[in-house]
Amino acid sequence: MKNYDKQLIVIAGPTAVGKTSVSIELAKLLKTEIISADSRQFYKEMKIGTAPPKSQELNEVKHHFIGHLSIKENYDVSKYETDAIYTINKLFYKYSSLVMVGGSGLYINAVLHGIDDLPDPDKTTRNYLKTLYDSEGITSLRILLKELDPEYYSQVDLMNHIRIIRALEVCLATGQKFSLLRKNVGKKRKFKHIIIGLNRDKEELYSLINTRVDIMLENGFLEEAKKLYPFRNFNALKTVGYKELFEYFDGKISLDRAIEKIKTNSRRYAKRQLTWFRKTPEIKWFNPSEINMIYKYILSVQSI
Repeated sequence: MKNYDKQLIVIAGPTAVGKTSVSIELAKLLKTEIISADSRQFYKEMKIGTAPPKSQELNEVKHHFIGHLSIKENYDVSKYETDAIYTINKLFYKYSSLVMVGGSGLYINAVLHGIDDLPDPDKTTRNYLKTLYDSEGITSLRILLKELDPEYYSQVDLMNHIRIIRALEVCLATGQKFSLLRKNVGKKRKFKHIIIGLNRDKEELYSLINTRVDIMLENGFLEEAKKLYPFRNFNALKTVGYKELFEYFDGKISLDRAIEKIKTNSRRYAKRQLTWFRKTPEIKWFNPSEINMIYKYILSVQSI
């Protein structure tokens, strides 16, 4: 099979929907390996709060890009694109299909279509924006972005400080609007892809999210967050779960309030993930329980 006949099967969907179990079952049926596209699960120190696959699950099927980085490393979607494409192309010498799984739409999109080659951030500018965010919060970043690039301001997820900072870095470094420099021209890949979207009834999904938070706390999430508290200003840790517990450690809120906020913000995160994936016209939606139907659909597409 030629490389451009190879197929990347993407399993996407919101947090806690059941992507891990579906991807493992499919990888076993297809006798292949899994590429993770969950940017929260890249970091080896965040073993509980990001709900990565369990050791047993990792032993069932070989995974790539799980716990391969330290929170101290600077890593972004551009580096991931390079690393993931290299790994995927290498694995396609051995397999006719691969499974990619994750809830990070930006990272999935980088693999499928590529991202624009934009200038690397200036260290001084990045430090300035990080300090601005740490001292004044995300509102200050939004105000600056609205002033420098109102077009991108109207498109970006205004809850995502990392993307806002990246856009501001480009604006300040080049003197041009980030929205104008983004070409949005897809890169040609040497493989085909299928996108499977997983979703459940909203109440069921929200219940699973709440239960997952409770299980993480039972498994030692609070203790893990305490160990990482000295590194709370690192980008990797500015994510749902950790930031709420850091507020508790700072004495700003009670533990009960922190847990309530983790559940609320996790549900909001799931909603944003679904909004992103619903804008993808080629996605085919299934309930995670429909593994046989998903497998049959993949085989039917592969035979075309």
